[in-house]
Amino acid sequence: MFEIIKKSIDWEGRTLSLETGKIARQADGSVVVNYGDTSILVTVVRKKKEESVDFLPLNVQFIAKSYAMGKIPGGFFKREGKPSDRETLISRVIDRSIRPLFPEGFHDEISVVCNLLTYDTVNSPEV
Repeated sequence: MFEIIKKSIDWEGRTLSLETGKIARQADGSVVVNYGDTSILVTVVRKKKEESVDFLPLNVQFIAKSYAMGKIPGGFFKREGKPSDRETLISRVIDRSIRPLFPEGFHDEISVVCNLLTYDTVNSPEV
């Protein structure tokens, strides 16, 4: 029923692959980005606009959990906690870069969530 599409290119000596249709099928759009051993799942969900909204409600979150770097929270803090400053800044960069791509008059609510699945400390997940 779902068509799995995978595209790969060689970029700066490493393989960059984009795969869609396999994970997060209930989202309006999803893609798994692999660059080296770094993997990110990006999902996009759209909600029809409210009649009184005259701006673009765009919500972007970049989430880097500890398990992506091979660490499990333990000791006093057992949970992840609030987003770090780095995660907040990356979310803002993504927001500022995709906001101009939406057409004028588009006022549907959009939520973009970028989950860092694996991180190899060589390939930067911000890219």
